[in-house]
Amino acid sequence: MTRFFEYTGVALYTLTRKEISRFMRIWTQTLIPPVITTCLYFLIFGNLIGQRIGSMQGHSYIDFIVPGLVLMSVITGAYTNVASSFFSAKFQRYIEEMMVSPVPNYVILIGYLVGGMVRGILVGMIVLVVSSLFATVDIVSPTIAIAIFILTALVFSLGGMINGMFARKFDDISIIPNFVLTPLIYLGGVFYSVQMLPEFWQLVSLMNPILYVINVARFAFLGSSDVGMLASFTVICICIAILFTLCLILLKRGYGIRE
Repeated sequence: MTRFFEYTGVALYTLTRKEISRFMRIWTQTLIPPVITTCLYFLIFGNLIGQRIGSMQGHSYIDFIVPGLVLMSVITGAYTNVASSFFSAKFQRYIEEMMVSPVPNYVILIGYLVGGMVRGILVGMIVLVVSSLFATVDIVSPTIAIAIFILTALVFSLGGMINGMFARKFDDISIIPNFVLTPLIYLGGVFYSVQMLPEFWQLVSLMNPILYVINVARFAFLGSSDVGMLASFTVICICIAILFTLCLILLKRGYGIRE
């Protein structure tokens, strides 16, 4: 039993180290672009449009959008890293070597997830520092802020893993982020309060999981939210449980790997 844990520990460490070094080697492509994009958001939405909007929920508009922009960078960083990395492993066919090795499927899954989470959180922290140059960043609840960073990175790393499994060509990696993830982010309350919507669309918005992570982040930063914390964390944890289970099932069946 001891040797089993030592073996799985080495395997997990090796895979995690590979995933982190993978995106750190090309940091100018993985860490810098989200920062540039965020600066443009602040210049256009924060300074130009924000001056016309004024305040929202008792905060200046530029302060209001900070939590959403930070979480948006975490989401895209974590999702993209796992989706592209796992598909590359399929394309280069070295994932098959891991699948036939004694390494448990959950170790392979966790290794890819940790890599995506580290990238997502790292990008989010950099964007948070840059945000302080444009807005007043006062974190009301650091504990909730840390928790939502970790949970958000985990949820969308799992989503990226599923995308990587189903992808059959490189173009498939960008379909979900462009046509599903991006619209959900923009409709998740990054740039507005859901309370501004008509009642019907408020109910529709509650089916968007990104709404909950954005509102938890906004509560952690500003102390205000459109959705209760208990409901938000419940939805996030349910999503994690469902996606983690689905990933394990797909790995066990070798979906997209052994076909």
